Amino acid sequence: MKYDETHRTPAHRLDEAAGVGVKLGALRKARKMSQAEAAARAGVSRSTAVLIEAGDPSRTLAQVLRYLEAISSDTTLLALLSGDVPALRLAQASAIPKRVRASAPATEQGGQYDF
Repeated sequence: MKYDETHRTPAHRLDEAAGVGVKLGALRKARKMSQAEAAARAGVSRSTAVLIEAGDPSRTLAQVLRYLEAISSDTTLLALLSGDVPALRLAQASAIPKRVRASAPATEQGGQYDF
C-alpha cells in the first residue's frame, strides 16, 4: 500500500527530494541511458523511475539507491548530492552555448567601422 508522504513532510524537504530526482534524471541523460533501461537495471518499473526522477517522497531510499547504482555504479549518493560527478559537470559544461566563430575586430576608417 502506498502512503502519501507529502502532507507530513516539510516543504523544504519536498524540495530536496525533487532536487535529488532532477539530479538523477540529469545523470541518466548525461550517461546517455533511457529511462526504461535505467529502470530495468534497477529492478523497478518505468513508472517508478518516473516517480523517482520527479522526486516523489514516497519512493524508498532503497529504490533511489538502486536507481543510482543502475545509472552509475561508481557514483555515491553523497557525490550526487554535492554535484561532484564528472559526467554531470561535463554535461553542464557542454550545455553552455559556444560561439560559432570569433567576432572580427572592428577597425576604424574615417569615422566608420569596417565589419
